[in-house]
Amino acid sequence: MSEVLVITGGASGIGAATARLAAKKGYDIAINYRTKEQEARLLVDELKGFGVRAFAVHADISRPADIERLYREVDEKLGTVTALVNSAGYGMHSRVDEADAEVLQHLFQTNVTGLILSTREAVRRMSTLHGGRGGVIINISSMAATIGGRPGASLYAATKGAVDAFTIGLAKEVAKEGIRAVSVRPGFTITEMTSGYANDPESLAAIASTIPIGRPGLVHEVAGPIAWLLSDEASFITGAVLDISGGGFNIGGLGPQPAQRH
Repeated sequence: MSEVLVITGGASGIGAATARLAAKKGYDIAINYRTKEQEARLLVDELKGFGVRAFAVHADISRPADIERLYREVDEKLGTVTALVNSAGYGMHSRVDEADAEVLQHLFQTNVTGLILSTREAVRRMSTLHGGRGGVIINISSMAATIGGRPGASLYAATKGAVDAFTIGLAKEVAKEGIRAVSVRPGFTITEMTSGYANDPESLAAIASTIPIGRPGLVHEVAGPIAWLLSDEASFITGAVLDISGGGFNIGGLGPQPAQRH
């Protein structure tokens, strides 16, 4: 019986890199996207080239009805999910005294509530309590959860702190039902979400100076450990938090923030 992997926010970045590695290992894959339809379609074609089944699903993870529809489509087209990577999410740059309530609500709705509801749908299918055959859930957090984020990212950091706490508690709840759950905390990684920094050489150099290895991470350096955590080689790992951060964070020398790009 094939393994079925759902990746939310999987059209680009860490999610897409994980999909490529998983396809090479034989996973059938559902790629969820919200706005990046073309990227999702191209990725699906690439994944099929590895001889697996794959399709893209448009769904907004901030909307509960969309999440439920996503999993129904996976049921119909691939079968019961056995692996989940909750990668959908976004960041925001705002001091707390400038926070907008509506924007803040959407941030938490996507990064926390949406992730939890996606996990709920997966557990309902994976759990042996519900007739499933078990599975693995990887939640993408951030090193921001450990340090409160870089200046202006405290709100984003709060959502990722919630993800870590949820994942550890979830792992205890479902361990006897055949499900493992792990939180992965990337450090600063070059993705579309961080392009405002990555495209500003001064800001990028300042950030690199705060990373012990001396440079940002690349998506394949995060995707590789995720693919391993999904595998049977990691069968005794659950309730863990894995930092993929180039050695952590040196507190000094944050440097300038990049100009805002709209």
